[in-house]
Amino acid sequence: MSSGKKVNVASDAPDQLGPLLQLDTDRQINTQIQANLSLANTDAQAADTALSNAATLMDSAVQLATEGANATQTAATRLSMAQQVQDLLAEMVSYSQTQVQGRYIFSGDQDQSPTYQIDLTSATGVDQLSNAPATQRIEDPEGGTFSGSKNAQAVFGDTNSDGTPAADNVFAALNGLLNALNNNDQQGCADAVTALQQAGDHLNNMDAFYGTVENRIQHATSFATQYDTQLQTEIGNIQDADIPTVALELTQANTDLQAAFEAQAKMPNSTLFNYLG
Repeated sequence: MSSGKKVNVASDAPDQLGPLLQLDTDRQINTQIQANLSLANTDAQAADTALSNAATLMDSAVQLATEGANATQTAATRLSMAQQVQDLLAEMVSYSQTQVQGRYIFSGDQDQSPTYQIDLTSATGVDQLSNAPATQRIEDPEGGTFSGSKNAQAVFGDTNSDGTPAADNVFAALNGLLNALNNNDQQGCADAVTALQQAGDHLNNMDAFYGTVENRIQHATSFATQYDTQLQTEIGNIQDADIPTVALELTQANTDLQAAFEAQAKMPNSTLFNYLG
């Protein structure tokens, strides 16, 4: 009664030891899954925010490209706009380097270092430092796993099968506009509009992917919380004492014991020696 448990040691209920240990193991696993889901949700939210900002940045680039394609612009004004685009490219690289607790969330399985760094001398305006795949998956407490991330190449530096920049390559689109503005290339600015729009659509699709991940994590977290409550209940049914019943039994035992003491007190206390001379 003082412990609140009817099973404190194995000998209290040997037949219940196996189920009790299994339930405890299940709860430990579920607790770890909940912790993993919390971390994955933090990553997904950070990615969602970064990509939302990146998509807004691409809108700004489209506006600059449209202005650069205007015949009224001069070489000087295009150079001024080029500096703005260069800043946008640097900011986009920083989004690809988004970190959560010291981990680069777009760096796939090599999350201790960034995937890209800016390099205005390269064809895409960046250097690719690695291309580690994002193979880690999120465990669903209902069973199975699901993907929770994309690597930086898939998000920002999409390529064709031959390794050349794809039409929706974010860095290549920005760098194409940068080169057109630096070269006072009106037609190049006009061509850049389409590339930037494709890249912007790609970023929106990537953002939608992370939105779906957040929804799945939320559902999995809700299930894990409910499952934990269920496991606690099942463990309690085996391990916890029924306090009202135990209290009643204790009261009855005390009553019986007191009655026994009283009966013993009323018994004759003479012995054979009392009758011997």
